[in-house]
Amino acid sequence: MSRITLSALIAGLLFGLGLLVSGMANPAKVLGFLDLAGLWDPSLALVMAGAVLVGLVAFRLAGQRQRSLLAEPMRLPTARDIDRRLVLGGIGFGVGWGLAGFCPGPALVALGTGDMKAVVFVAAMLAGMALFEVLEGQRT
Repeated sequence: MSRITLSALIAGLLFGLGLLVSGMANPAKVLGFLDLAGLWDPSLALVMAGAVLVGLVAFRLAGQRQRSLLAEPMRLPTARDIDRRLVLGGIGFGVGWGLAGFCPGPALVALGTGDMKAVVFVAAMLAGMALFEVLEGQRT
């Protein structure tokens, strides 16, 4: 196993563990966070704020480097435009998250725990990704 593959595996395991410990892989907790008019559970706001803070620092440091810690070239996103596709994608993501209580990362973690709701969500997510590829192919 290469060091890049090993580092990706370790990062993925840590991310999945963090999702489990924080409750992000529990749809009931996520839906409680999204229920602003009912019994709102603000605990995930702290998780998200912590993630955003870590991300801001990491991207700031990464932007100052030419190579990663594993000596690979840095490939950071360059797009900065807010366009129709980004807005519609964000709306679709939010609607799916609000309906199911899952987003892709936590759904994969919950899938690993055998959660049947996650099985349905991941199947629908894969179908949506396939549909996007078909539609994207028709655009070009």
